[in-house]
Order: sequence, then structure tokens, then C-alpha cells
Amino acid sequence: SLSIPTSQLTEETDQDSSGSDSPPVSRTRLRWFFCHFGQSLIHVVQVVIGYFMMLAVMSYNTWIFFGVILGSAVGYYLAYPLLSMV
Repeated sequence: SLSIPTSQLTEETDQDSSGSDSPPVSRTRLRWFFCHFGQSLIHVVQVVIGYFMMLAVMSYNTWIFFGVILGSAVGYYLAYPLLSMV
């Protein structure tokens, strides 16, 4: 979902390589890597939590089932205002 224009990469790489002795590593590319790594980590956490909730529901305990449903509803209700900030 994050695309980096090639013109921006070449401009920043040229600026970085001309003014320093470090290898030409673009700050935008590094920032993209960390952002992608963070999104991947959040996805893994969401999948793991989802599977744990599925295992809890598959225990066929009615109270655990209602707890998962209620927790999901309350969590979405509380997190919904944060989604508009992103």
C-alpha cells in the first residue's frame, strides 16, 4: 500500500551520496522498510490473537463465547475513533 516514486528515491540518493561518505542508502527506503516491518508485526499479532480467540470459542463454553463477542464489540467501539486519525 506504500509506493515510493522513483524520482524521489533518486533525488534523495543523489543528495545523500554527494554530501557524505556513507553508502548511498536512501532515508525514504529505510523509513519504508521500518514501516513495512511494523505493519507486518502488527498483522502477525492480529492473526495470533484471532487464532487464540477462535480456540477459546471452539471450547464450546457459552460464557467464553459471550466474552469474546462482548470484548470484540467493546474493543471496536473504543478503537473506532482512533481509526479516523489514521
